[in-house]
Amino acid sequence: MDKVIVAFESEKSCRRIKEILENAGAASCIVCRSADQVRRAVHKQQLTTVICGYKFSDGSAEELFEDLPTSCAVLLVAVQSILDLCRSDGIFKLAAPVPKGELIAAVRMLLQMGRRLEPFVRPRPRRSAEEEAVIAGAKALLMERRGMTEEQAHRLLQKRSMDSGVRMIQAAQLVLEEL
Repeated sequence: MDKVIVAFESEKSCRRIKEILENAGAASCIVCRSADQVRRAVHKQQLTTVICGYKFSDGSAEELFEDLPTSCAVLLVAVQSILDLCRSDGIFKLAAPVPKGELIAAVRMLLQMGRRLEPFVRPRPRRSAEEEAVIAGAKALLMERRGMTEEQAHRLLQKRSMDSGVRMIQAAQLVLEEL
């Protein structure tokens, strides 16, 4: 049986999606509760399919999608208003609550697509050096003016990014303009 990653902040959501997929024989599921856990699992086990919610404690589904290899499909399950905010064209989307049959069919389709892709596809490019510099500058300013640690500043930028539905670089630019 193919393996997929089921990644939601909510343990209840993870358990429900896992039960649906495994009971239907559609896939064996690896549960992750953070974007970082997903990244590690995808790279360690060479998995091609992630079913996830939009928001994690350490980033959004869009940020996660940018960090995954192009051979990895992402199925975002969220309420329609969140799906409407998602700007990444390559993310597959299902509106919650999703009927069991639709979820199973979507996962089976993504697994078939994954089998057809070349085994060594170049990963998507990460942020540019200029974007990293802007983000680092925003963190430094937050640390200096608000007395935050680097981790607190990073989380604030992530939260602003997720709350406003923009990329982290855009949230950093807004912080730089405000302060």
